[in-house]
Amino acid sequence: MFTKKMMPLLWPCNYRISRMFGIESKKVLDQQVALVIGSTHGIGLSIARRLAQDGATVLLNSRKQENVDRAVRELTEEGLNVSGTTCHVGKAEDREKLVEIVLGVNVTSHFLMAKLVVPHMQKEGGGSIIICTSFGAFRPHPNFGPYCVSKTALLSLTQVLAMALQPMNIRVNGLAFGLINTSFSDVMRNTPENKKDTMNIYGIPRIGEPEECGGIASFLCSPDASYINGENIAVSGGSHGRL
Repeated sequence: MFTKKMMPLLWPCNYRISRMFGIESKKVLDQQVALVIGSTHGIGLSIARRLAQDGATVLLNSRKQENVDRAVRELTEEGLNVSGTTCHVGKAEDREKLVEIVLGVNVTSHFLMAKLVVPHMQKEGGGSIIICTSFGAFRPHPNFGPYCVSKTALLSLTQVLAMALQPMNIRVNGLAFGLINTSFSDVMRNTPENKKDTMNIYGIPRIGEPEECGGIASFLCSPDASYINGENIAVSGGSHGRL
């Protein structure tokens, strides 16, 4: 996910003080543009919604046009400024093995997308890139080896890009999501036994909701996070584990 141009870091006053003096307070992501990859359902859609609610102009993305149309219609009806396009960021017809596919979609595509948008962000004076990874990068699940390997690679990619792009005033941070109530996690919680075992493995009291993922993404795109760079932040309900 990428946002165009950082907002000015000097704020005259906060929202409450502004209201006291009758000053209109702008939303924290006003005048920013966000591209959210894989944003027509689940965590991606919740992040896109929150960024738009906080004032950003958001471009949605998915592999299927019908998913794009549905998500754009849903958020537009909420009064949010969004548009959408189809794009399969990890498509490679010659990939045959599962590991190659997983690494291509989860790692290579992030680098290629960053390479594509960085020149535009540089022209605008900077911006913020957020790479969405998984808590499986910190604590691999025994049944998802290739997936966890790919997500661990994203932790390093986040830090490498942060160092490389810092001179351009482009920050790069990662969000490592834990067990969230989405269609992707159905296989890990499709029976009461699987759900309980998974929660015990990660030491969490409950499963998170997609709506609990958008706020931290919006924060990392905002001026309040201007001194945060190269971090991989766990959004995991209290799971313990670090590399």
